[in-house]
Amino acid sequence: MGSFASPLDAAPAPPTAKPSPPPAPAAANGLVTQEELKRVAAHRAVEMVEPGMTLGLGTGSTAAHALDRLGDLLRSGELAAVAGVPTSLKTEAHAARVGIPMLPLGEAGGIDLSIDGADEVDPELNLVKGRGGSLLREKMIEGSGGRFVVIVDESKLVPRLGCTGAVPVEVVPFGCDHTLGLVRKVFDGLPGFSARLRTVASKDGEGKEEMFVTDNGNYIVEMFFEDGIRGDLNEISDRLLRITGVVEHGMFLGMATSVVVAKKDGTVALLHKKK
Repeated sequence: MGSFASPLDAAPAPPTAKPSPPPAPAAANGLVTQEELKRVAAHRAVEMVEPGMTLGLGTGSTAAHALDRLGDLLRSGELAAVAGVPTSLKTEAHAARVGIPMLPLGEAGGIDLSIDGADEVDPELNLVKGRGGSLLREKMIEGSGGRFVVIVDESKLVPRLGCTGAVPVEVVPFGCDHTLGLVRKVFDGLPGFSARLRTVASKDGEGKEEMFVTDNGNYIVEMFFEDGIRGDLNEISDRLLRITGVVEHGMFLGMATSVVVAKKDGTVALLHKKK
């Protein structure tokens, strides 16, 4: 984790008159809960939103705090004339519930600012995203231009991608077992590597499992690495995307412009993309 120390800058004061949310309350041991850290990071990112912006609205538990904050500001009149493009059906429903106007991606005319969480952030601000299954829409929207601000607590900072859990790959259902085999071949001989199709508990409640299905009607291959992904990430990305049947993967390489990091003591720091 020491490699993250040097680029951490103290968060500057917000450039607009929007009042900052109160600091996160500390637990009895003096540390802030992970949920409060998510809220702190999300609220700090929302301070970057300006009237008239079109926003990419992220998916997940951390992004949900940003949606709630945006809704609060819109209802109070402290923020106006913004619209969002949701990265999942779940986010679309949440945004509607809190009163955020929405646009389809094709009608947005460009995204000014995207705000979303991440499962992992490496020292180069490469990300693993999409463990919740929304990686394709997230990558389409957050890669469509403008700034992409990532909101995390410091537990998401890793020395290499793939250190803490699955790296997802979205695949079409047809021939999914064949595609799974081709994904495995990309890492053939790598010690500690494994891959599987994601399943979830069956809706019939009889202890059975069924395939996890994304908002796009696709399946997810989960890749696991014993000690993270080593090697040229761009080359690995290209090899995965050349597999017929692979739709997209959850490595977001070179996309984040800034990362808002909520630290355990309740303070916030910023990581900036190297120019």
